[in-house]
Amino acid sequence: MACGSLAAQDQTPPPKTNAHPAVQEQEPPEEDESLIPKVYVLNPLEGSRNITAGNFYFKKGNYRAAARRYLEATRWDPGSSEAFLKLAETDEKVRDLAGARDAYTKYLALVPDAKNADSIKKKIAKWPAVSAKK
Repeated sequence: MACGSLAAQDQTPPPKTNAHPAVQEQEPPEEDESLIPKVYVLNPLEGSRNITAGNFYFKKGNYRAAARRYLEATRWDPGSSEAFLKLAETDEKVRDLAGARDAYTKYLALVPDAKNADSIKKKIAKWPAVSAKK
């Protein structure tokens, strides 16, 4: 009988290891939060907040800061015609005609029957053609 009790003691399970091929180590969390790319989801309130901040910078004459805020607004709310119009006007102020053309085009796609559509189309037509990038 001593043999039976000895056999019961030897049946302890082997120690658990993480060597199983299906189990992979997780990456450590990113240390610098600024390196993580920003994820935009539809948030009209955040878009509106960025338009307001952009208006502030625009009135102060800081057109680059205004353009950054309007661009943020278009990312938070891609259906905001106001954000695209203001971005286009600001890009035009800083002589970024390619950016202005893109923003005006998106604005016109959102509001095809806008009152200022004809003047915008004429303005875009006067600008030099965009050359293909290599």
